[in-house]
Amino acid sequence: MVFMTLAIISFLCSLAGLYRLLVGPSMTDRIIGLDLIFAIGVLFCLLSAWINQNSLYLDVAIGLALTGFIATLAWSKLIQQHKQQPNLETESEKEGL
Repeated sequence: MVFMTLAIISFLCSLAGLYRLLVGPSMTDRIIGLDLIFAIGVLFCLLSAWINQNSLYLDVAIGLALTGFIATLAWSKLIQQHKQQPNLETESEKEGL
């Protein structure tokens, strides 16, 4: 019963993360949604390891957590570089040609 409750709550949270990933008004919101989905994936791996008494799922959870962390850092760096870059418009774009 506890596992089913945790699974349902996690599924609802993943739907919220998916909504934020797809509809998020800014890139930061989309990164937060993706990070939430990664965290819930780690939770599902941990639940599977607990239910099945198999430590293999723990290795998958560690790998997924590291991948999510690196992805969040990479996207954050990309957003930071994008905000620091000046607008590079040519003269023809400014004139409307």
